[in-house]
Amino acid sequence: MLKKDFWYDLPKELIAQEPADPRDSARLMVLSRQNDSIEHKIFRDLPDYLEPGDVLVLNNSKVLPARLIGAKVPTGAVCEVLLLRQVHGDTWECLARPGRRMQAGTRLSFGDGSLTAAVDETLPEGNKLVTFTYDTQTLYEKLDAFGKMPLPPYITKQLEDQSQYQTVYAKELGSAAAPTAGLHFTPELLEKIRAKGVQIAEVTLHVGLGTFRPVSEESIEDHHMHSEWYCVDEKTAATVNAARAAGRRVVAVGTTSCRTLEAVWAKYGRIVPCSGNTDIFLYPGVELHAIDALVTNFHLPESTLIMLIAAFYGYDKTMAAYREAVAQRYRFFSFGDAMLIR
Repeated sequence: MLKKDFWYDLPKELIAQEPADPRDSARLMVLSRQNDSIEHKIFRDLPDYLEPGDVLVLNNSKVLPARLIGAKVPTGAVCEVLLLRQVHGDTWECLARPGRRMQAGTRLSFGDGSLTAAVDETLPEGNKLVTFTYDTQTLYEKLDAFGKMPLPPYITKQLEDQSQYQTVYAKELGSAAAPTAGLHFTPELLEKIRAKGVQIAEVTLHVGLGTFRPVSEESIEDHHMHSEWYCVDEKTAATVNAARAAGRRVVAVGTTSCRTLEAVWAKYGRIVPCSGNTDIFLYPGVELHAIDALVTNFHLPESTLIMLIAAFYGYDKTMAAYREAVAQRYRFFSFGDAMLIR
């Protein structure tokens, strides 16, 4: 298939600039794989479509406030780095601006000067290896003090509260972007889901910006995903396997939870406790085995994320659903509305 097959027209005003308040007041498009029906609901209606014994799988990764704005030493020129991936210790792969002026040996200072850094080298694709130094606190504490959330470029409004870009169940620090399908859940909604007899399981996949890297190849089969770290613990593996053995549904929340489960299934033929890196790319023609339903947001045209949806739901039905969402004035992308494909 070609990249252009996944294009759709989206009016700019439908790109959400802030999250729904309260979170579960976002709209929910419910799509049936059995009878092709489309329903228009509110996210808090999600429990109506879950059944006792279902397993709802959440990605518990927590977004790092990884965008640092500082100054070059000694010139004081403004600079910016975005931490993408921990390489070892306090050395991270980063995006840097202005990249051409931040060559190896460049020294940087952030905040009150208690967090500094040095550019070690420029990687082949243009990213930088940067080593950070700081006082008695941890680097994560310094990021909490001086960092900002790395919002996608299509969100131009600054957040008043950085927790708006975290799920309420986030706990494992490491993502460069939020697993945004989970932003719609509130503690009260999760409790209502548990009370219905739905099991809630967690995986971790640290979302890298490679997930959102544009597909540059015309043929989508030629696209290569960046690798992302994931972890599945013993409890989640046992819960998911028991559900599948009993014929109960596994409902993934977000493309990241889906990719984690499908990556493990592709490697082992079942869900096992494990961790590692995955560059799995799910697109039409690749069969999904680990999930039965998917909660997700509305994704960018020509992105690997909409290609994943088409792999699960079918290409024609996916593109028709997106056209319907535009016609019904749904809100799109990270802070936008959601869909349930069941």
